[in-house]
Amino acid sequence: GDPLKVKVNKLTSIKTQLPYSYYSLPFCPPKKIVDSAENLGEVLRGDRIENSPYVFKMREPQMCSVLCRITLDAKAAKQFQEKIDDEYRVNMILDNLPLVVPIRRLDQGSPTVYQLGYHVGLKGQYTGSKEEKFFIHNHLAFTVKYHRDPQTDSARIVGFEVKPYSIKHEYEGKWSENTRLTTCDPHTKHTVVNSNTPQEVEANKEIIFTYDVEYQESDVKWASRWDAYLLMSDDQIHWFSIVNSLMIVLFLSGMVAMIMLRTLYRDISKYNELETQEEAQEETGWKLVHGDVFRPPSNSDLLCVYVGTGIQFLGMVLVTMIFAVFGFLSPSNRGGLMTAMLLLWVFMGIFAGYASSRLYKMFKGTEWKKISLKTACLFPGIVFAIFFVLNALIWGQKSSGAVPFGTMFALVVMWFGISVPLVFVGGYIGLKKPAIEDPVKTNKIPRQIPEQAWYMNPIFSILIGGILPFGAVFIELFFILTSIWLNQFYYIFGFLFLVFIILLITCAEITIVLCYFQLCSEDYLWWWRSYLTSGSSALYLFLYATFYFFTKLEITKLVSGMLYFGYMLIASYAFFVLTGTIGFYACFWFTRLIYSSVKID
Repeated sequence: GDPLKVKVNKLTSIKTQLPYSYYSLPFCPPKKIVDSAENLGEVLRGDRIENSPYVFKMREPQMCSVLCRITLDAKAAKQFQEKIDDEYRVNMILDNLPLVVPIRRLDQGSPTVYQLGYHVGLKGQYTGSKEEKFFIHNHLAFTVKYHRDPQTDSARIVGFEVKPYSIKHEYEGKWSENTRLTTCDPHTKHTVVNSNTPQEVEANKEIIFTYDVEYQESDVKWASRWDAYLLMSDDQIHWFSIVNSLMIVLFLSGMVAMIMLRTLYRDISKYNELETQEEAQEETGWKLVHGDVFRPPSNSDLLCVYVGTGIQFLGMVLVTMIFAVFGFLSPSNRGGLMTAMLLLWVFMGIFAGYASSRLYKMFKGTEWKKISLKTACLFPGIVFAIFFVLNALIWGQKSSGAVPFGTMFALVVMWFGISVPLVFVGGYIGLKKPAIEDPVKTNKIPRQIPEQAWYMNPIFSILIGGILPFGAVFIELFFILTSIWLNQFYYIFGFLFLVFIILLITCAEITIVLCYFQLCSEDYLWWWRSYLTSGSSALYLFLYATFYFFTKLEITKLVSGMLYFGYMLIASYAFFVLTGTIGFYACFWFTRLIYSSVKID
């Protein structure tokens, strides 16, 4: 008999990607609409959780409870029709569980599929007429599943399902608070079981909203009540993709190891023998450029900034994933993932400052404050600018997905109040460390680079380098995109962690191999090229996102398309910084290793 509070969340649509708050449509409001407190992640996702007029009492079934009766004016009818046309779904929450619509598959053996939220309504024609009408789901048959504790006889909620119906309710006489409906009456055992006489959405029509609540005892324990929500996709695909990627990676690693060991071992031993045979003047390959390999590149400041940002990003992703693998960021903690990532990004600023100023000092730079400032502002600034434009677009659509001004201000405060100072702290620590020494001396005069073969052309080799890292992640990418854009839960963080490790290894290996070939053909400009080689996988990521947009999503609105590409641009940019940094550090370690192991006069 305890009261259960049903809350309403945003209206969502796969077609438009623009969430709206529940009461933006003229549904039955409670006496006073109270907004639940949302965390940062929820606000950024567009969750707007409010109270609702539904009154449930634990284990006391209700039939045909009338919620309210409204008469639509032209404007309200048009709003409903637009939302029905865009296939909007209503999301509700009971005891932190989202509302689902169970859909039984036709074949008996397969499990029930759950869809989050029920459709506001549907489109259809009457038999014999061509005209499309809009019908609203105005009768909801809720099922609350509970798990009973045999000792205390108290129960916990483990499921919240609904079957929506559209029915034109009828009643006799004038409408008052106690009017009994003839179409749905518990006294005559007349209940709603189908939508055969649906309720149209048109101006000046009255709609009566009703609901049933039934309670079912369930064997599902409270601790595992989320399992039904999460068992939506097939695990086999993931295992298949991981095994597939691992095969590629093992094959790559084997090849890399063989090339490296044989060539390097042979080269180094041969070079050291050459010294004794007085044939040093005939040497070829990577050893010739030893006097130029560690010459600082052009735009070295920018490289420092990007490497610092990449370290910040790498730290954030790693820690987030470790948290997620241990189950701290499960989907039941709405917005937890987003909040965690933002906070981690801010606190990882100290590593960004440290990495960029260490590299800057190695390049004999003196203005460490300038570098720290650039590191603190370049990447977040670009992302914030794109985000701001997208937010203005969403705001123009009056959607709840628009980040309110207060939250925007909080983000800026986090950026300038915590992140920027931390970058400077890191920069200062990096400055105080002794500079990294080069293993070989750099010549005063740069040597000329011989003409390169067509396949060693920088653009060609950079584009080739991005294919393998992208190939290692693209199946998992499909699931991530689906969970973001098709409103499903993403929870397979164990798989994601494996894929991420595979990505790191692939990026490092491909960059090392291409860097070695480059040095062998006496081209010593490896600094930027190592960053861009693995970073170019971001280009393939964006191309794949474009392909996904046209094949999987049914987005028709211009604003929604701009949103999609804006967010995918931010994601690709972040991916570029992350993979580029991995490639750069792999190459940095590799060149120092090979040049320090050779005797040089």
